[in-house]
Amino acid sequence: MANHDPISDMLTRIRNASEKRHENTRVPASRMSRSIAKVLQNEGFISQISEEGEGVQKHLILQLKYSGKHRHPTIRSMKRVSKPGLRIYKNNRGLPKVLGGLGVAIISTSKGVMSDRDARKQGIGGEVLCYVY
Repeated sequence: MANHDPISDMLTRIRNASEKRHENTRVPASRMSRSIAKVLQNEGFISQISEEGEGVQKHLILQLKYSGKHRHPTIRSMKRVSKPGLRIYKNNRGLPKVLGGLGVAIISTSKGVMSDRDARKQGIGGEVLCYVY
């Protein structure tokens, strides 16, 4: 079955694995999924990214992070904002602050995929892909 929204698929796989407290999860590899995974790693939501397979069968292996004795997931919620049917764009002054700055909005800009903090520092806006907290 064809997947029409690979970003939503990636977020759902991470969310489900995190809720079930899996050590890692596999996501089909693409440039966009690699960029989103890098932002998640830089912001401290996942610990490690690796790749396996070749060609069309290439997958990213994302190692999830947990905290505390009872292994509470670092990723508590992931929400897709801009969808294929309704794209959401914001300028640098309109970029959202997720949970008052505790969460991260992942933005696709003309200079690549980055967090809302980095986009504000560079003074650019773009498409709001998702919220993570």
